[in-house]
Amino acid sequence: MKTLGLNNKVAIITGAGGGLGRAICLAFAQAGTEIVVTDMRVEAMHDVIEEVIKLGQKAMGIPCDVTKSFEVNRMVDKAISEFGHVDILVNNAGIVREQQPKPIWEITDEEWHLGIDTNLTGAFYCCRGIAKHMVERHSGIIINIASAAGIRGISDQFMYCSAKAGIVLLTQSLALTWASYGIRVNAIAPGTVRTFRSSEEYEKRGRFVPMGRVGEPEDISHLALYLASDASSYITGQVFIVDGGSMAGGFAPIDYAPIIPFEE
Repeated sequence: MKTLGLNNKVAIITGAGGGLGRAICLAFAQAGTEIVVTDMRVEAMHDVIEEVIKLGQKAMGIPCDVTKSFEVNRMVDKAISEFGHVDILVNNAGIVREQQPKPIWEITDEEWHLGIDTNLTGAFYCCRGIAKHMVERHSGIIINIASAAGIRGISDQFMYCSAKAGIVLLTQSLALTWASYGIRVNAIAPGTVRTFRSSEEYEKRGRFVPMGRVGEPEDISHLALYLASDASSYITGQVFIVDGGSMAGGFAPIDYAPIIPFEE
């Protein structure tokens, strides 16, 4: 069990104010990690910082829009300046736009770039920003949050599926490139996880998952903790699907749910 400890480690966690980001921050803090909490949502970011501090760990909040490389570079520099080193990077920031499906010819350039930049380019910026630091130290862990939607397509989710598929291959390319430097890079691909939707909707979606329920944020954070620890020291370049068995078959395609009307 000692290999699961992260005492005296420093982790940058992006998108830390959301459901998954918060759960990962708290899991890491309980394992002894000092946390760099980053998010565009300042109030949510500060709420997580308070929770980390209550667990007895140091936390530093840095507002950051991961689609802007200068903000990412500034965030990484501040983190290294404050803590002296960064051991772990969790690329969790992302966006899922709830909107009525529309033909691909109606997707604007702005919509395309928002989806790709937030879900893929931001992770690249963060990896690039921390790369030299980790290479020079011959040590580092990077965990990218992908999605089952990056492995099996979802109707009308052009940007999200494309970006998350990119995360999978970015993970593998980085892992191969940096293996000789002692840097491990892995990805987690969640299925449906309880975050921002209503409980009623998750109950409906859970009926189409072989295990009979949707995932909880802790189902992801516990795996992230394992991948960040010495317990996974021989694992790199892998994508871990966490979806209650949906990708294995199930009753319907991944993330399928009965049509739920949008409220006006």
